[in-house]
Amino acid sequence: MPFRRFHLSAISILMAASVAAPAQTVVERIVARVNDQIISQSDLKRERENLQQELKQQNQNNNNNEGDSSAKFAAHEKDLLRDLIDAKLLVQKGKELGTNVDNEVVKQLDDMRKQMNLESMDDLEKAAAAQGVSFEDYKANIRDNMIKQRVIGEEVGRRLQILPSEVSKFYEDHKKEMEQPESVELAEILASTQAPAKDAKDPKAEQPANPEEDAARVTAAEAKARQMLEQLKKGAKFEDVAKASSDGPSAADGGALGEFKRGQLAKELEDKVFPLKDNETTDIIRTRQGFIILKVLAHHAAGVPPLKDVQNQIYETIYYQKLQPALREYLTKLREDAFIKIEPGFVDSGASPNQTNFDYTTTASNAEGSKKPKRKKKLGIF
Repeated sequence: MPFRRFHLSAISILMAASVAAPAQTVVERIVARVNDQIISQSDLKRERENLQQELKQQNQNNNNNEGDSSAKFAAHEKDLLRDLIDAKLLVQKGKELGTNVDNEVVKQLDDMRKQMNLESMDDLEKAAAAQGVSFEDYKANIRDNMIKQRVIGEEVGRRLQILPSEVSKFYEDHKKEMEQPESVELAEILASTQAPAKDAKDPKAEQPANPEEDAARVTAAEAKARQMLEQLKKGAKFEDVAKASSDGPSAADGGALGEFKRGQLAKELEDKVFPLKDNETTDIIRTRQGFIILKVLAHHAAGVPPLKDVQNQIYETIYYQKLQPALREYLTKLREDAFIKIEPGFVDSGASPNQTNFDYTTTASNAEGSKKPKRKKKLGIF
């Protein structure tokens, strides 16, 4: 959709799985204590480096200037400790609720193994070790992120209500932003007439030494295209034929090419596809690359799309608009029910004035010198 999607700074911690650093052999400075867990200065430093890297990447992708990146970094840096505390509280709450995500963790790791074409989890672990990554830390990080998402979904998101009238109102209020030009979503099947890859390195590849071989390739490609078109006419799924037989780089994706507005395609192709409706297919089209068959996956008319076509996206946008303050409120409540201590020189930007402070004092009843939490109410952040 052309209108802006709303995202959550409060749960940005869920969007990336930063790998925990290897165990340190030196004593680190503690920045904060969250119940029975600590946040160290190296944890905070790592989050700062992750933020810098993320903004740098965004800056490159969007061609922004360095000033934009610096301003965004300054705006987000003040919340880094808050986000780390949020993460601790959410995981602790998940464990308190008995949240179990072990099966999901195994599935995600197995999907990763398949994407990397590895035969076993041992191979995946070795691949992680080769990159200097602790596999156990990585698994724990995936597990924690899943627990956080589950807690947010069940304890916050599930309680949100979005009425049909809210969706309708959003639609009416944002029609101008949703206006779009005519476009088509396309998929292709290609029978290539190009010379084999090894010939492409030859400076004379554009002028084949053997015209008869070139003509034979064209004849074979046309025959292949007609065979694939015949399969489609007999009921074969376009996606299946593309995956099995297309020579195009999009074959693995079922031939999907993406969305094209009027004026973005060569006129010959535009004249063929724009008269088509959803799920209609062209005849064979001769191009420089070979013989192609195009399918219109969806044809979007110019103007404002009907409500039924965008209501799911509107619902999602409203959901995130509501989730942000609701999540912040939930995290504030978690703080008020927890023991949190921030060391001097650091600030939790999400602190509640009603949360419980704690310090450790040695008491007379603690004969062995262990430390016992002492509750102490204090307004503000210390």
